[in-house]
Amino acid sequence: MRGTLRLLGMGSVIAYRALFNWTTPPVFIGSLLVGPLFQLIFFAYVGRQLSVGDDRFYIVGNAVLAAAWTCVFGGTMAIGNERRFGTLGHVLLSPRSRTLIFLGRATPYALNGLFVAAVILALGAGLLGLHIPASAIPLLALCLAAGAVASAFFGLTLGALGLRFRDIWVISNVTSALMVLLTGVNVPLDQLPPVLRAIGTVLPITHSAAAARDAAGGAPIAAVAPDLLIEAGIALAYAALAAVLLRIFEAESRRRASLDTL
Repeated sequence: MRGTLRLLGMGSVIAYRALFNWTTPPVFIGSLLVGPLFQLIFFAYVGRQLSVGDDRFYIVGNAVLAAAWTCVFGGTMAIGNERRFGTLGHVLLSPRSRTLIFLGRATPYALNGLFVAAVILALGAGLLGLHIPASAIPLLALCLAAGAVASAFFGLTLGALGLRFRDIWVISNVTSALMVLLTGVNVPLDQLPPVLRAIGTVLPITHSAAAARDAAGGAPIAAVAPDLLIEAGIALAYAALAAVLLRIFEAESRRRASLDTL
């Protein structure tokens, strides 16, 4: 048990420092804080002009989205960069469960995403004058954490595809664009066509963003619990899917000796 906890804790932190491309302060600030903050301001002013949503809709939604981007790309890097940097073979030779090794890597990215969301939310609220009651902060943090965890496991699912496909970043970039449009963070779900709305409901952060907006408005936990439970279910589903894909692609790659081909 102690060895498992050490593997999940220390091993995940070491892998995070080695594989996450945005750990240097200038790149971290520019990619994960400045960019999302300007996007938040852009959509907030567009929303004001078009009377689509209020400031809370865009500030909270884009804070959740900022966390999701961090987690999705981080989860993808947690697996894809092992192959890119030529270290994947060493991981696969480990006697420990590779599924456990990779799934454990969701933790630092989820924590990183939660930090990014908190910073973006605080800056956006300060710049645009959104008041969030102090009593709402714990529940709001829970909503942000749920979205971050779901996004991290979604990123691991995409990263698992990197064991099969050469250019996983195309899939990650397209997915990130879909999250901007289909998860209700910038475009209300009720204004999307039914097909796109259905796709959005199975993506991470759709339900956590809705719960976070309600929490920021002072709603009790009973009001946001349904969305939080759905988000938790989505997180578990993507964790299970990532585990299955990792096992399948690992076995297939051993049979074909394909992991060393970039």
